[in-house]
Amino acid sequence: MTSADPVLHQFRLGSPWQAVDPFLFVAHHDDAYPQGTADLGPDAALTGRPLGRDFGHPSGWNMYHGQTVPGFPQHPHRGFETVTYVRRGTVDHADSLGATARYGDGDTQWLTTGRGVSHSEMFPLLHRDRPNPLDLFQIWLNLPAASKSADPHFAMLWNEQTPRLTRTDDAGRESVVTVIAGAFDGVAPLAPPPESWAADSDADLAIWHLDLTPDARLPLPAADGPDTHRVLYVYEGSDVRIGADTIGTGTGVVLDAAAAVTLTAGAGGIRILLLQGRPIGEPVAQHGPFVMNDEAGLVAAFDDYRRTGFGGWPWQADGPVHPADAGRFARHPDGRVDSPH
Repeated sequence: MTSADPVLHQFRLGSPWQAVDPFLFVAHHDDAYPQGTADLGPDAALTGRPLGRDFGHPSGWNMYHGQTVPGFPQHPHRGFETVTYVRRGTVDHADSLGATARYGDGDTQWLTTGRGVSHSEMFPLLHRDRPNPLDLFQIWLNLPAASKSADPHFAMLWNEQTPRLTRTDDAGRESVVTVIAGAFDGVAPLAPPPESWAADSDADLAIWHLDLTPDARLPLPAADGPDTHRVLYVYEGSDVRIGADTIGTGTGVVLDAAAAVTLTAGAGGIRILLLQGRPIGEPVAQHGPFVMNDEAGLVAAFDDYRRTGFGGWPWQADGPVHPADAGRFARHPDGRVDSPH
């Protein structure tokens, strides 16, 4: 049975964005970086910034934990997945298993941290003659207890292979749906990692990016499962109408996933990130970068990291970056290399 109003709850988007099971949270990094230097850092004064912990967003961008290049030098994870969808900009990845990658501009990296991995995520500013905007979402997706001890694994969902659907309403207005996970209107996504909750056919998991032009109407199908959670993050544009509700930008919306609804963009168009999935329904014990089921699991995670470093760190720098002309690629722990070409 569906509710009369498909909008069950609204909340303001903070930092990070809150989420519901099976998701943990969403971090939206939207940085208007200036032109870059020969060292791939910002061609701008860094005086006064608390380098190593710069999250103040002065001048519209952050260094985060980076000292020269913005980003996140090596740090550990265990027990969940990171799904990093980059709409604009570049990410250089390195990890404790020896894998490395450069991706961006529509690519997604899907990392199953499993029993533990350390990685770095740096944002090299490749262009020295123009600005280097960065716009990415990092989604933390929980793992069920049976998969928390899985081997770490990452998959690259390259922009060129990622399904994107253009839907035109009766008035000729267009909407674009980027299908990262979960089939939309019969169009299947690329495969997630094998131990992911998304790989379970009953998980009803979806990650869709919705881009509606002004006044466009986009039907959303009902979810498959009766217990599925569905959350919309209305993050850019004017507003969107869902049933009798008008939702402004900067708002999260928990929807009745059992109801098919039509989204109607406002006069300025709208961009929305949609997350849905059947809840895992297990206890969550989280301490920073570790997400387990209980306190004992957290203690074991810290002990294992102190003892093994989750494989150690094989790179000379804590936040290695590739040369400016390296192009997009991924080198996996087994030496296999793939690219979008």
